[in-house]
Amino acid sequence: MAGEFRAKGVHVALGPVVGPLGRIASSGRNWEGFSNDPYLSGVLAADTVKGMQSVGVATSTKHFIANEQETNRNPEGNVTAVSSNIDDKTMHELYLWPFQDAVKAGTVNIMCSYNRINNSYGCANSKTQNGLLKTELGFQGFVVSDWGAQHAGVATALAGLDVVMPSASPFWGNNLTQAVNNGSVPESRVDDMATRVIAAWYKLGQDEGFPAIGVGMPADLWRPHQRVIATSPSNKEILLQGAIEGHVLLKNINNALPLKSPKLISLFGYSAKAFDGYTPGASGWNGGSESLAPGDAVREGDRVIRSQIAANGTLISGGGSGANQPAYVSSPAAALSQRAYEDGTSLWWDFHSGNPLVDQSSDACIVVGNAFASEGWDRVGLHDDFTDALITNVASQCRNTIVVFHNAGVRLVDRFVDHPNVTALIFAHLPGQDSGRALTAILYGDANPSGKLPYSVPRNESDFGPLQNASLPDGAFALFPQSDFDEGVYIDYRAFDAQDIRPRYEFGFGLSYTTFDFSDLAVAAAEGADTSPYPTKPVAEGGQEDLWDVVARVSATVTNTGTVAGAEVAQLYVGIPNGPVRQLRGFVKAALEPGESAVVEFELTRRDLSTWDVVAQNWLLQGGDFKIFVGSSSRDLPLEGTLTL
Repeated sequence: MAGEFRAKGVHVALGPVVGPLGRIASSGRNWEGFSNDPYLSGVLAADTVKGMQSVGVATSTKHFIANEQETNRNPEGNVTAVSSNIDDKTMHELYLWPFQDAVKAGTVNIMCSYNRINNSYGCANSKTQNGLLKTELGFQGFVVSDWGAQHAGVATALAGLDVVMPSASPFWGNNLTQAVNNGSVPESRVDDMATRVIAAWYKLGQDEGFPAIGVGMPADLWRPHQRVIATSPSNKEILLQGAIEGHVLLKNINNALPLKSPKLISLFGYSAKAFDGYTPGASGWNGGSESLAPGDAVREGDRVIRSQIAANGTLISGGGSGANQPAYVSSPAAALSQRAYEDGTSLWWDFHSGNPLVDQSSDACIVVGNAFASEGWDRVGLHDDFTDALITNVASQCRNTIVVFHNAGVRLVDRFVDHPNVTALIFAHLPGQDSGRALTAILYGDANPSGKLPYSVPRNESDFGPLQNASLPDGAFALFPQSDFDEGVYIDYRAFDAQDIRPRYEFGFGLSYTTFDFSDLAVAAAEGADTSPYPTKPVAEGGQEDLWDVVARVSATVTNTGTVAGAEVAQLYVGIPNGPVRQLRGFVKAALEPGESAVVEFELTRRDLSTWDVVAQNWLLQGGDFKIFVGSSSRDLPLEGTLTL
């Protein structure tokens, strides 16, 4: 697995990236996070931790905390890293939330971030590491620095940093020994560092019966190296299904999809073809940039000119340390060619022209574009003129134009989506090695799409307001860039709801080839539940134990009212008094045959219904009425009820 490293004998792998939360729409690293919603991010982070650690491999949960932009993420010359300035309530209700779920799930490692938090570097911030993480959340594992994110010696030791990456730090080593000898760092602090690492080793059973670990490949791939086979035939279907479920169908009119025995398909767009090849010596799919063509990211003096697209081939991953090296790549062109062979379909293609010749007799024209993003820099925009023009040019000549995007984050579509000949739109996101195979299964109806958007797609960049782009060094803070999180918890759908902005596609949206109906909402307080204002039980991993006590239950019936089998994600939103009008607090996917119904059930915990009380420094469960909504997206909520506590 890419990104593995060893810390004092503990085998650690890249784990869930629960930050950024997508506060900045153009952040280059949004694709690494699960969602713009803290609840969804937390659930997926916890499941990732449980899955990976169940086989004895430590997860590294990152980046702690508020790493919401790549611009000025590191100090450069006389300019410090950007400071994420967050109030206590926003920190708890938004940015700390998914880390809390990961800690409760038992993650043994947390990685501190590059940025500063309230003007203290993440790996030297005692409030976040000693206070929030190790005390309030009861984290028992070790904190490791991001790559080169340590900027002090004594300060980081006292602030709770336990391990430095990538190698021996000039701040520690002999200097740490000297700091202990002169009393600057208590010997007990170093003991605590070691204890936390060794405890992780024992917790995961790596002390005995653990399989031999391959050392992986050297930086120079041409040198002799131990061969490590990391693939397993038993995982093939899981990887394919994951790719399929990551696709979100956003538009489908005139029965465009699924395809029905087409005689001629015309295929266009740079992201439909396979990229040319791997770069020897590169780190994990060349940092995710194999699909970048020459000129997509070039340097002119001190200025880097970046493209919004990767024009050299299909995009299966974003760029940076989260990229991977797949065993193979199934491109859309290859998979559609195979299907054409099986069905006797003719396939026409042009992967390069922005204004291609279109055969007027095409049964369907498929345009595959992408939106590239990478660690290290923020995106230069949320749509690009070349791809928008390509789509419009094809649509002007083809009455059944199907648009597919491989997108590393939100991608605006209003320049073309209302064209009468654009009949379908799919966000494939970053599907990995089974990209083409997954897309073809959906296009032909072998799989019924059930994916939902983990973020909102607005109509215009201006809908994001000041959260469209990163904060920059400015004025009195030219050397100390500041990013003030003045919006509080109001990002993504919370902000659009509060400002009455109608997005093009809302959070949680996604179509199917069938239809669903919701009915029979039932809402009730849990019998015997403690609804006193504050939790009282001791702190365990994840925080006070009674934060996870169930205080209410909700159920509803979902019915497949269409003619084909499909799956619907029933979503539960709660309106907490004195908070956003709706917040996601549950989701269940029900797979149903035509005419079949299923009862979906949700449990609401004390934490789910609480707000952070900055005076009491605790989670407050208010008395009163809580609005309950159930439906298929954050704005399609046919069932509404009230929970009274």
